Amino acid sequence: MKPSSPLHNKYLLMRTISIGILLLCMVIGLTAFHQDKPLKLFLLGDSISLQYGTYLEKYLKGKFTIDRKGSQEKAMQNLDIPVDANGGDSKMVLDYLRTRENDPSFQPDLMLLNCGLHDIKRHPATHQIAVDSISYRENLEAIYQLLSRKKIPLVWVRSTDILDSLHAAKSKAFDRYAKDIVQYNAIADRVFSKHQVPVIDLYTFTRKFGDDRFADHAHYIPRVIDAQAVYIAGFLKQWGAKTK
Repeated sequence: MKPSSPLHNKYLLMRTISIGILLLCMVIGLTAFHQDKPLKLFLLGDSISLQYGTYLEKYLKGKFTIDRKGSQEKAMQNLDIPVDANGGDSKMVLDYLRTRENDPSFQPDLMLLNCGLHDIKRHPATHQIAVDSISYRENLEAIYQLLSRKKIPLVWVRSTDILDSLHAAKSKAFDRYAKDIVQYNAIADRVFSKHQVPVIDLYTFTRKFGDDRFADHAHYIPRVIDAQAVYIAGFLKQWGAKTK
């Protein structure tokens, strides 16, 4: 066999290196494409979620795209009236999800969900609660089962608290009480722990900011809203990293 010339060997070496570099670039490119593709997050919650949701978009940029059930602008016009992007109470959430159950386009990578503050509204004269505790538990269970059938992963957010005296002074249309929030959060804890659903404890996190955290009877000042969004974004980024 005729021995290869040094020039031929150099050509083979350069070709091998070029092919290797090309393959490496392809692998890096495909990996980068996969990592850069944001996950689809569906945010469904009460007016608290409307407020931190705007900040959340900034902190999740490139990691998640955020979708809602309606207009954020219309929902923000009156935070006490659950319309458009405001999910309302647990029955309203369940009713909405039932309208989307057979919709093939409704398939987010993750559902970030909360309801509770509208459930515990009480009539100022009769003190009748909007959604009783038994119905609340049943609604949450039905919500979980529906999302499970759709194979939509769920992260639950615990409802934030109320200062009774502040709420009574600033809200005349309806009453809320801290004891009801505690009870309904405990109900949700039992439902979702049973199904091993991840839970973001926004209730405990937000209480750390003191009594001056409130902007009105239930909602928060901007620095607290921003902190809530950072806290939630950190949780969701960890969740997203585990799914890849």
